[in-house]
Amino acid sequence: MRQITVVTLGPGNPAYLTRQAEKVLREARHLVLRTARHRTADWLREEGVAFTDFDAYYDRYDSFDEMHRAMAEALWAEAEKHPVTFAVQDAVTDGAVRFLRQLKPEGAALRILPGVSAADAALAEAGVSGDGWLIVTAADIARVTPDPAWPLLVTEIDDRMLAGEVKLRLSALYGDEAQAVFCPSTAKTARKPFAIPLCELDRQASYDHTVCAVLPPVDLTARDRYGFADLVRIMARLRGPGGCPWDGAQTHQSLRKYLLEEAYEACGAIDEEDPDHLADELGDVLLQIVFHADIGKALGEFDIHDVTTAICRKMIRRHTHIFGSDHCDTAEQVSDNWERIKQAERHQQTQAEVLADVSRALPALTRAAKVQKKAAQVGFDWDSAPEALPKVAEEAAEVRAELDAGRDPLEELGDLLFACVNVSRLSGVDPEEALTAATEKFIRRFTAMEALILADGKALKDMTLAEMDAYWDRVKKAQAPDSAD
Repeated sequence: MRQITVVTLGPGNPAYLTRQAEKVLREARHLVLRTARHRTADWLREEGVAFTDFDAYYDRYDSFDEMHRAMAEALWAEAEKHPVTFAVQDAVTDGAVRFLRQLKPEGAALRILPGVSAADAALAEAGVSGDGWLIVTAADIARVTPDPAWPLLVTEIDDRMLAGEVKLRLSALYGDEAQAVFCPSTAKTARKPFAIPLCELDRQASYDHTVCAVLPPVDLTARDRYGFADLVRIMARLRGPGGCPWDGAQTHQSLRKYLLEEAYEACGAIDEEDPDHLADELGDVLLQIVFHADIGKALGEFDIHDVTTAICRKMIRRHTHIFGSDHCDTAEQVSDNWERIKQAERHQQTQAEVLADVSRALPALTRAAKVQKKAAQVGFDWDSAPEALPKVAEEAAEVRAELDAGRDPLEELGDLLFACVNVSRLSGVDPEEALTAATEKFIRRFTAMEALILADGKALKDMTLAEMDAYWDRVKKAQAPDSAD
C-alpha cells in the first residue's frame, strides 16, 4: 500500500519541530524536502539525516499549480516503491500537499502531522492582534479576496516578482500606503519584523519561502478603497442602534422611487460614455440593493445573502450551456434557451401566461415592446416594419374619428402608440430610445428657435403659432443633416 507522511518544518528554527515530527524525520525511510533552502535542512545534514528535494522543480514549470501537481505525482510514484516522508514549511497551506490530497490513489494512505507553522511564528513575531485571521500563501493570493476589516497574513513570498504580484493585488484593496509588517527570511538569523508601506513590499533586500507579510485590520474611515462587504457594514451601522434617523425610517415602499431614479441616472451615465460617472451611478444603484436587503433583514424577510444566492442560482440554472449539458453557439440561441428555462421555472403552460408575466412596473413603451416580442415567439407578428406601418395609419384615423366625435380618445391613442412600438421593434429600434432621441431633438430645436426669436428682439409670449412655426422651419432646415452648415 502506498503511504506518504507529511511533516511541517515550520518557519526555519529546528526548535519549532514537534517531538513527533523530529522522530518521523529521523526514522524516515525516504525523506523528501519541498526545498532544501530551509534552516531545518542544515540541521538535518548536521544530524546525518539523508534527504532529497524538489528545488529543481522551481525553474522547470511556468506556474505554481503545474509545479505542485508535478511534485504530488512524483511523490505518489515514489510511494509505489516504499513509504515516503514529505517535509514542507506548512502542511496546511502547501500547494503540493493540496494536490497530494486530490491525486491520492484508491487504497493509498496520506498522513498529515500537525506542527508549528510559519504562520504561527509570524503572527507571534509581528505583534499584531486581532481575531478572524485570513492566512494565504503568496502563490494563492489571486484566488481569494481579502477583507481589510480583518487581519491578513501572506506567507511564502518566495521572490521579488511574487512580492510584486502580492503588492498589486493588495494595493487594489488596501491602497498603496497601507501599513504592513514585513517578516524577513529566517534563513540565517532570527527574524525581526518591521513596518513598511504596502507599496514597498517588493523592494526589500531578499526573499524566500519563509518571508511573510502581515496586514493589520483597517478601520472603515481610514480606507482609500472599499469592497461590497464594507457597503453592507456601513448600511448596517446607518440603520442600527444610534444610526441615522432618516435611513432607519425607510421602507421598501418609501425607497421605490429612488431605485428607479438611480437606475435611470446610471443609464444616463452610459449614454454619456463617462466611465467615472457610470461607476459613481452604479454605486448608487448598488446602495439601493443593499438598503432594501437591510430592511428585509430587519423585517425577517430576507438578507443580502438571499439576494446574492437568488441571482447566482438563477444565472447557473439559466446558463445550461455553461453549467450544464446544453449547447448554444449564438446569442440568439442563448436567449431562446433562457426563455425556455424561465417558462419552465414559472410553470407557464400558455403564451398568454408568458405575456401576462411581463412586469406592469416597466415603462409603458418598454412593456409594450416586450409583450409584442413574446407574442412573436409563437408567430403572432408581422414579418417586417413596412408591413406593420399601415396599422399606424389605421389607428391614427381611429384617433381622428374619436376627436371629431368629441369622444375620449384614450383607448385609440393607446392603440396608436402600440402600433408605433410595433414598427419601432420590427425596425430594430428601441422605442424608449427613439422617443428619448425625439424629445432631445425637440429641446434642441426649441432652444435654437427661441434664441433666434430673442435675437430679433421678440418674445415667445407675444407671437402666434404661425410666427413661431416660421422660426421653427428655419431651425429645422439649419439643423438638417445635409444643410450647408
